[in-house]
Amino acid sequence: MNNKIKVFENKQVRTVWDAEAEEWYFSVVDIVSVLTDSTDYQTARNYWKVLKSRLLAEGNETVTNCNRLKLPAADGKMRSTDVLDTKGVLRLVQSIPSPKAEPFKMWLAEVGDERLNEIADPEKAILRGADYYRAKGYTDGWINQRLQTIEMRKELTDDWKARGIQQNKDYAILTNEMTKAWSGLTVQEYKQIKGLKKENLRDNMTNIELVLNMLAEVTTTAISRQERPEKFTESKNIAKRGGSVAKNARTDIESQLGKSVISSLNATDKPSLEIRSSAPQETDD
Repeated sequence: MNNKIKVFENKQVRTVWDAEAEEWYFSVVDIVSVLTDSTDYQTARNYWKVLKSRLLAEGNETVTNCNRLKLPAADGKMRSTDVLDTKGVLRLVQSIPSPKAEPFKMWLAEVGDERLNEIADPEKAILRGADYYRAKGYTDGWINQRLQTIEMRKELTDDWKARGIQQNKDYAILTNEMTKAWSGLTVQEYKQIKGLKKENLRDNMTNIELVLNMLAEVTTTAISRQERPEKFTESKNIAKRGGSVAKNARTDIESQLGKSVISSLNATDKPSLEIRSSAPQETDD
């Protein structure tokens, strides 16, 4: 996920772009601060606390769909914060009487327009993604692999959507089946090996791991498009088969290297994630 600060009438609104869901998420407290002209964070937070309780009591869908993500706080630390997607924000605006409601809706549309421009010109999205990972300290070689995996993942999830699969938990089940088929590990087990909790697994894979995972996803997409499964159980079977293709490639690679490519390396040492095809040549003294 990519954290950014957007500005509305000189007020900061913390946002997160979820590349896989292709959705902006906005800090609820920041939005409340804008719409209520709150003079400080605590005032906006208290307003949201009262409003949230009322909306919960009413069974309002806005609160039901409210997520918590880590965003940078005033002290510089990442803290869990209530966030809403664009649709949720529009519903929230309707719950807060404010003369800034309409201007804020226009601003929200402009934020979305940035993404529409990137969809129309994919090169902009690629460059933005590369800049994001480069700023995090990843190597260019690794970044090239990661950006390809994002595109392949999108093609796979688009195909799953075409098969009527909509729930995030179902995506997680299919991803788990595919990952276990090629790596021998569930996603959670894989994260444990790398010492991860909520971090994105792919952002902590070596380039070899990324390539194998991408092969599993590309193969799964190709099989699914050809066979057009109608049942979830059929998609699960295809995910396993796609993963098995990558498992065969993994076995061949490991036979050449003489070691497992499943690595405990993670993004705490970003340069190490780019495993080069050959080591530097030693020179005589």
